[in-house]
Amino acid sequence: MDQSKRYADLSLKEAELIQGGQHILAAYKMKPKSGHGYLEAAAHFAAESSTGTNVEVSTTDDFTRGVDALVYLIDEAREEMRIAYPLDLFDRNITDGRMMIVSFLTLAIGNNQGMGDIEYAKMYDFHVPRRAIELFDGPAKDISDLWRLLGRPVKDGGYIAGTIIKPKLGLRPEPFAQAAYEFWLGGDFIKNDEPQGNQVFAPMKKVMPLLYDAMKRAMDETGEAKIFSANITADDHFEMIARGEYILETFGPDADKIAFLVDGYVGGPGMVTTARRCFANQYLHYHRAGHGAVTSPQSKRGYTAYVLAKMSRLQGASGIHVGTMGYGKMEGEKDDRAIAYIIERDSYTGPAYHQEWYGMKPTTPIISGGMNALRLPGFFENLGHGNVLNTAGGGAYGHMDSPAAGARSLRQAYECWKSGADPIAYAREHHEFARAFESFPGDADKLYPGWRERLGIRQ
Repeated sequence: MDQSKRYADLSLKEAELIQGGQHILAAYKMKPKSGHGYLEAAAHFAAESSTGTNVEVSTTDDFTRGVDALVYLIDEAREEMRIAYPLDLFDRNITDGRMMIVSFLTLAIGNNQGMGDIEYAKMYDFHVPRRAIELFDGPAKDISDLWRLLGRPVKDGGYIAGTIIKPKLGLRPEPFAQAAYEFWLGGDFIKNDEPQGNQVFAPMKKVMPLLYDAMKRAMDETGEAKIFSANITADDHFEMIARGEYILETFGPDADKIAFLVDGYVGGPGMVTTARRCFANQYLHYHRAGHGAVTSPQSKRGYTAYVLAKMSRLQGASGIHVGTMGYGKMEGEKDDRAIAYIIERDSYTGPAYHQEWYGMKPTTPIISGGMNALRLPGFFENLGHGNVLNTAGGGAYGHMDSPAAGARSLRQAYECWKSGADPIAYAREHHEFARAFESFPGDADKLYPGWRERLGIRQ
């Protein structure tokens, strides 16, 4: 059934829709299956995303038609489809009237992903009007709160050197706490890797007291604050709250130095919101494990990593992993810096839409996945700043001298870039950074040809 007369209006102007402020706009790359017209398939997609079905129903009235989602732009050659969703379509909390990401996803990425006339459709950007921004939680804490804890300026406080306890699984409580202590002697921030939680060989109620002892010893020895991001991911929100409350109680007077990590993609928006609302005084660390199932360029359905990051800010993530933009082991390109910019800036023009955030707190780009001190200067140069949180697992624990030396090499890499120095010249004056060249010779050969001769290292 051709529904284009009802669910499409190509006379609508995007600028007027944005100015009106009554719609969430979504841009997709869409291809119909063979034998289906582009506009017809797009209208069917909009119908399934809002008030329609595959037949006319007798219960539809004039009000219902007034909240139809409408296709307002198509470009078949570019596989471009854009849809305007009236704000009134979206589900609202009965407790406080707030909007929710689950409703946005249910409509914009819902049953339409399995329709028989659609070959594929992937959302690559969306626009949120001011009223909707006001109705989402947004972050309670941001990177300025971490800088304050670390004794830094709360504006442009710079690079936070972090790590992930490695190996990601298999450490018992005592070795786990020792690994944390050894890194904290040189670095700032440690996070649980995403599978770490309450395994039978490392029960949380044995790990956390030992970890707190390690944190206190490291703070005493260095005179610096240290931060731990604890994984409270769980199927059940009561379990999440129990984990969070236990961890805060264990760290007691230093509970302000605890962030909470949630696996926001596999756990879903409900998990993120539970953490955001129940623990608003903690930095909310959104880990996106599994997201590549839909965001990878190989996937033609779902949504992009840019969309995921943008949604995380609305939900209230204090920080989210954004990949390594081609500088680490994770899939990505240099142009992925747009993923960082949309969450950290108050105003940014993305691949389809300009977005104003109207003062909503920023979400920190968290850089993770195969990074080490040698890769960081190029990364910072590409991004244009170093106000990020970096969790380098192998980049710290793979340093030939110690995890603390690995942490110091990361800090030195940032200072090298910030000063505009030549990395090899800088390494001559900074031992831990120099030793990173020997620790990661494959990267050194690729990034800094001739480094052995310049550093006076024999083969």
